[in-house]
Amino acid sequence: MKPLFAHSLRTQKAARRIGWLVVLLVLLTDRLSKLWILDGLAMQVGDTRPLLPFFSLTFVWNEGVSLGLFQQGTMGGRVFLIGLTSLISVLLAIWLQRTRLRLPALALGLILGGAIGNIWDRVLYGAVVDFAHVHVGNWSFYIFNVADAAISVGVVLLLIDSFVHPQRQSV
Repeated sequence: MKPLFAHSLRTQKAARRIGWLVVLLVLLTDRLSKLWILDGLAMQVGDTRPLLPFFSLTFVWNEGVSLGLFQQGTMGGRVFLIGLTSLISVLLAIWLQRTRLRLPALALGLILGGAIGNIWDRVLYGAVVDFAHVHVGNWSFYIFNVADAAISVGVVLLLIDSFVHPQRQSV
């Protein structure tokens, strides 16, 4: 007898294809946006270009993890972060490859694409290019990038999926 929530092989493959396509789109968007900041606009560290009353492009090097947490200014710290985020990325890729459902595949694609984008920066530059700055008056949110935003949205989607479908397993 077929389980109640069984999914066809075609549906499972479609979910994985969505996830891997999202990985590629996030990685491409992240790389292009960072190259635009570094080469296209030729911004220097600390440069700010207001675009809206609440949003500016402000270039900073982030030596920590997402949103500037756990700053690592030493070579050992950078190698540790590259190793840790690479290991997490491999585990996420395995999870994505085993996922049968579209929403978790989308979420994992966002997280994995963002993680790879930030690893790429760390290997290439020793730090991550951050530039998106949301602010209102004297209040300022973290300066982040496309990869950070993708990771954050992906985590929220995984949480939503786990609350909306607690009985369902995505793997």
